[in-house]
Amino acid sequence: MARRVGHEAATRTQGAAQGPTALKRALTTPLLYFFILGDVLGAGVYVLVGQVAADSGGAVWVPLVVALLLAMLTAASYAELATKYPRAGGASHYATRAFGPFAGFVAGFCMLAAGIVSVGALARGFGGDYLSAFVTLPVGLVAVVFLGLLALVNARGIKESTRANVVATVVEVGGLAVIVVLGAWLLLRGDGDPGRLTELGTPEKGAAAAVLSGSVLAYYSFVGFETSVNVAEETRDPRRSYPRALFGALATAGAVYVLVGLAASAAVPTAELAASSGPLLEVVKEAGGVPPKLFSAIALVAVANGALLTGIMSSRLAYGMAKDGLLPGALTKVLPGRRTPWAAIAVTTGLAMLLALTGSVATLASTLVLLLLVVFLMVNTAVLVLRRDPGTADHFRTPVVLPVLGIASCVVLATQIEAAVWLRGLAIVAVGMVLAAISAAGRSRRVDDHAEEGAGEDPEKAAGRDADEDAPQRD
Repeated sequence: MARRVGHEAATRTQGAAQGPTALKRALTTPLLYFFILGDVLGAGVYVLVGQVAADSGGAVWVPLVVALLLAMLTAASYAELATKYPRAGGASHYATRAFGPFAGFVAGFCMLAAGIVSVGALARGFGGDYLSAFVTLPVGLVAVVFLGLLALVNARGIKESTRANVVATVVEVGGLAVIVVLGAWLLLRGDGDPGRLTELGTPEKGAAAAVLSGSVLAYYSFVGFETSVNVAEETRDPRRSYPRALFGALATAGAVYVLVGLAASAAVPTAELAASSGPLLEVVKEAGGVPPKLFSAIALVAVANGALLTGIMSSRLAYGMAKDGLLPGALTKVLPGRRTPWAAIAVTTGLAMLLALTGSVATLASTLVLLLLVVFLMVNTAVLVLRRDPGTADHFRTPVVLPVLGIASCVVLATQIEAAVWLRGLAIVAVGMVLAAISAAGRSRRVDDHAEEGAGEDPEKAAGRDADEDAPQRD
């Protein structure tokens, strides 16, 4: 009976949430799974293996496994918060609840900065070397048209966007599966060297230091799962679907990465793998039989898919922050029929276009992980702080030790980031703090004006008006 009452209450809550600015609940568990998997299996995997090999040695699979375990720690915190508070604001919303709107603004700003820069960089990447294998066009023109088309897909609807993601993810995984098969074929015909799979360390680093250094690089490949919390409000049953989709997608991505690492390391000498900017292409060349242009096409699909998913995240985050009062309310406008946040999509796409047109964003790209570590630190801490709020009885609950270990993992990984990157990252965080202070001052003025307006009112009428204003904002 209690379960039935709880279900009816949840149904009423969801129905009440379907106001004029509410998002449409259209995501099922499989669509959410592919959304997360497609975001994690991004374009980076096609260049990452060589960099990890350079830092860790031939046993590339070891730092990949360590990075997966570290990512799972923070993912557990996201699973609890996303099912406890299924709101589009994601990390910004959680930080606001735990620490107040100032921290919420900083968390959201870091996510927005990382997301928009990432989309701009991916747009330039789409118009670069991979596309030139087929046709040569101005990179700026390609980037603008590319981002415009992605914005239209995004505005079309979350279901349509995630269905496109399913197709792209299948292509990406298919390309990686080809690498695994080619690596196995090389070993079977006696051309590979399985002995490299146990080689850890470099001339400059011992085994332990090499694994840690390689794990930092490998960790880059697993970020992307955090964007999925921004579509929790568009998931039909987030409390049931989100943990299954999140952990399932991360486990799948981890298995794919480990198999690719095994295949690449066994097939190609470590020094050759580390020196290549396209390490998976080296596997194709060693094995033969697969046209090199095939991987250019797969890379284009991967880049486009990553840009689409990051664009979805950025627009939903801007929409969620606006609903929390941290950004202008105009960003909460949605298309009447599609129920997609068109204003947030337009603004985030415009900023990404500006970045793509004003030159290379390589100097900012290295700060993305640092910005995300700031967010992850806040999210892991927020889980512990928000334990005082029981929330709903049926939300996912992670063991306390996992967010504590998640906090420690963020600190350890941050110590491995170069000082120059820290300077750029801190500058971006400082800008976010200044904007947060301005936003806080604006809220304070509105509260004072509201108090002055109500000073002359009858207390009972003022209380009734305040209750009416607050009611739609309750979760």
